[in-house]
Amino acid sequence: MRQWTVDAFAAAPFRGNPACVVEPFDQWPDDGWMQALAKENNQAETAFLLRTDDPGRFGLRWFTPGREVDLCGHATLGSAHVLVTELGSDVAALTFDTRSGPLIVRRAGEGYEMDFPADMPRRTGPVAGLAEALGAEPVEVWAGRYLVAVLADAATVRALRPNIAALAPLQGEAGEAGEVIVCADADAGDDVDVIDRFFAPGCGVDEDPATGSAHCILGPLYADRLGRPGVRFRQVFPGRGGDIETETRGDRVLLRGRAVTVIESRLRIAP
Repeated sequence: MRQWTVDAFAAAPFRGNPACVVEPFDQWPDDGWMQALAKENNQAETAFLLRTDDPGRFGLRWFTPGREVDLCGHATLGSAHVLVTELGSDVAALTFDTRSGPLIVRRAGEGYEMDFPADMPRRTGPVAGLAEALGAEPVEVWAGRYLVAVLADAATVRALRPNIAALAPLQGEAGEAGEVIVCADADAGDDVDVIDRFFAPGCGVDEDPATGSAHCILGPLYADRLGRPGVRFRQVFPGRGGDIETETRGDRVLLRGRAVTVIESRLRIAP
C-alpha cells in the first residue's frame, strides 16, 4: 500500500502544510490502526480515503498524531491532489464524505478550489488567560470552532512566541479546547490582506503551518470586515507558511490553494 506526503497550500516544496495521504481503501481500517499510523507519520494530519461505487466520490477521515478531527482543509487539498496527480482521477469535481458533511474540490488553474462550510464567529469579551498565554493583548476576540485573537499589527503576529501549555485549556464557541487563531491586517507592502497563525495544542499540534479549517472562520470574518467576498491570507508559520485565498458565499466558503507531492512511500504494514 502506498502513501504520499503532500505540501498543501504551497506552490513549491517545503512550504505550506505537509499531510500524509494513504492510498484509498475498500473498507475502513480499524480506528486504532489509523491512529497509530498517524502517530507514526507525525504530521499534522494523515488522511484516509474510502472508495465508493462513484469514481468521483470518496469517504475521507483525518487523524492528527493525537486524535481524529472533524474538519481539515490542508489534508483534503492533499487528498484531492493525490487522486488527480498520482492516481489519475479526471472527474470534474471530487466529493469527500466527512464528519463535516460533503466537501467538494475542483481544479482551479494551477491549484484547487475547495467548497467548505463557513463558520462565522461571534465577537466575545476578553477570554481569561488568553493575553497572558499569547504574550500579547488582543485588540478583539472572536469565537467560532476556534478562538480568534485579532492583534494590533502583522509584526506582532509574526513575532509571537506563546506559552503553548497555557493555550491548551482555552476554548472556542464549539468547545474545542486549545485551538487559537491569531491574525492582523497585513502591512501595506504585503501582497495579501491578512497575516495569521494557528496554534492547536488541543489536538496535538503546537502550531500548524497552513490550516484550511481556520480560514473557514477567517474568510467570512474578513469578508465582512473588508466589505468584499474575496480575501487573501498568508499563514506565517516560521520557516514555512502557506497562502490561502477565500471567497465567502453565504454559508459556504471557497478555499483556494496549490499543492506539491514531495514523497511517495510504501507501507510495509497492513491494517
